Amino acid sequence: MTTFVYDVTMTCSGCSGAVTRVLTKLQGVDKFDVSLETQKVTVESATLSQDEILAVIQKTGKAAKVAA
Repeated sequence: MTTFVYDVTMTCSGCSGAVTRVLTKLQGVDKFDVSLETQKVTVESATLSQDEILAVIQKTGKAAKVAA
């Protein structure tokens, strides 16, 4: 299992909710945490790549990048 961390610009609970919804539906995500306070999304997956998960998060319209 691999853990990926992303910086995602989220300004309200609606923003974090949108990210939560797409990750809930994404097959291959084992566990995730969306933090509105820290603007971080942590995803654990054994089958998905970092770029595949990033693309799904970006489809919500939020500015997202791999955390440094």
